[in-house]
Amino acid sequence: MGDASGGRIVFLGPPGSGKGTQAVGLAEALGIPAISTGDMLREAVAAGSELGAKVDAIMQSGDLVGDDLMAEVVKDRLAKDDTASGFLLDGYPRTAPQAETLAGILAGSDDDLDHVVFIDVPEEVLVARAVARQRADDKVEVVRERLRVYREKTQPLVDRYRDQGLLRPIDGDHTIEEVASSIRAAVENGA
Repeated sequence: MGDASGGRIVFLGPPGSGKGTQAVGLAEALGIPAISTGDMLREAVAAGSELGAKVDAIMQSGDLVGDDLMAEVVKDRLAKDDTASGFLLDGYPRTAPQAETLAGILAGSDDDLDHVVFIDVPEEVLVARAVARQRADDKVEVVRERLRVYREKTQPLVDRYRDQGLLRPIDGDHTIEEVASSIRAAVENGA
């Protein structure tokens, strides 16, 4: 990785783009925690805190954790010591209001994001990848609906972060190793 270390990074990409796999690899290389939305929620519950109890009740009911509570979870997680030299967020923010909340959380600690890695993969490739996994919920119609919701809710973040000069677009239609190499280069070069 050269002399690159640390950093405050967000990963964006449609379902099936491989961002979870890439996030873990990059975080290990940079020596920062890879933090996924699911991990944050599970950690909050495992901590047995008041916040964890709220999250657990919502998750047990099958509902989605709302933006306000998710913001508390993110703020709590980013306050932990292991994020002192940086972090990699995967799965948050997903919407414009969540991006505003994250900016506010970071402003409170005098930090800003360094990079927003956007793994872009053509829709037909994403559908083919999902169907190839052969999970019960990976039917073509379901996958296309997930991608439609992603475009509606998350695509505006791509424009937002591009306008801020933080977006690092990556062509995700390559091997895991090639995508990882492109991400490392984009993060090291800041473009």
